[in-house]
Amino acid sequence: MGSQLRIQLTEQKKEKPASDKLGFGIHFTDHMFSMEYTEGKGWHDPQIVPYAPLVLDPAAMVFHYGQAVFEGLKAYRNQNGEVRLFRPDQNFKRLNRSLARLDMPQVDEALMLEALQKLVSIEKEWIPTEESTSLYIRPFVIATEPYIGVRAAHSYKLLILLSPVGAYYASGMKPVKIYVENSFVRAVRGGTGNAKVAGNYAGSLKAQTEAHAKGYEQVLWLDAIETKYIEEVGSMNVFFKVNGEIWTPALNGSILEGITRDSTIQLLKHWGMPVIEKRISIEELLQAHQNGQLEEAFGTGTAAVISPVGEMCWNDNIMKINGGETGSLTQKIYDSITGIQYGLAEDPFGWSVKVEE
Repeated sequence: MGSQLRIQLTEQKKEKPASDKLGFGIHFTDHMFSMEYTEGKGWHDPQIVPYAPLVLDPAAMVFHYGQAVFEGLKAYRNQNGEVRLFRPDQNFKRLNRSLARLDMPQVDEALMLEALQKLVSIEKEWIPTEESTSLYIRPFVIATEPYIGVRAAHSYKLLILLSPVGAYYASGMKPVKIYVENSFVRAVRGGTGNAKVAGNYAGSLKAQTEAHAKGYEQVLWLDAIETKYIEEVGSMNVFFKVNGEIWTPALNGSILEGITRDSTIQLLKHWGMPVIEKRISIEELLQAHQNGQLEEAFGTGTAAVISPVGEMCWNDNIMKINGGETGSLTQKIYDSITGIQYGLAEDPFGWSVKVEE
């Protein structure tokens, strides 16, 4: 792609935020990647350009019919100055699966990896150096054709934005409280639950707001048919350590195939630990808690990597897990994955990809 990629560097660089003011998804770097799709021509005009607002027709189909998919990954800088990505090939594989589900055109994964490496290299000064900070990467694709009518669009735009983010656990890892949702549902098998589709998140906001009002940070979704089986938590997949075994809901067509989820499963199996992917009913989990067998719970996702769960509430049943503290296995997984991400720990899987200058 080297000869195809056009690079236009800005002449007015932004002031970089202080390390203690980063937050998450608030600040954006000087440049972004952009590429267009036109029916009959395919994907064309890959370019790195100054970060700027988009100009879209009010009839752009993304506004009316919701063809929008996205991904999320990070770039990490270690104390040696190396910049690394974590399994970026898997993000573009999943992007293509999401695009296929919404009848949107596939992208060339090798081209996208090359473009991402170049963009991150150009913006490497934006990658914070403080412990546990990183550069969040947001690829996304939207329908841009101006047309009011229900069909797949004929034109699209793909962009990659970069955002320096602070440590998720600025004051140390703290377990979250989870509310098990009974009234609303997130996704159904055959729907879009296993794709990273913007609309999935829009549909979750009402339940999230109500959970916050009850004092809970996250929502745990049950299946849409029987509202009985555990699926995933808001922005992450979920795991439970029960009587020495690690349980996680089996992928069933309505659960997102998380990359951190897959990494966690591979890591646990590498350690020789029993990992069971199965249908887990909320009643079964409550019974395990009442029997004193629910030892740890945690979520997995790009933002937090590993998020310990200290309490769950279902139908007024309060499940306090590990005394509301982070479990030893949860901490070990977090330390191991983040060590690999920053290139500071053994990587037997070849997950960490160094960004070349």
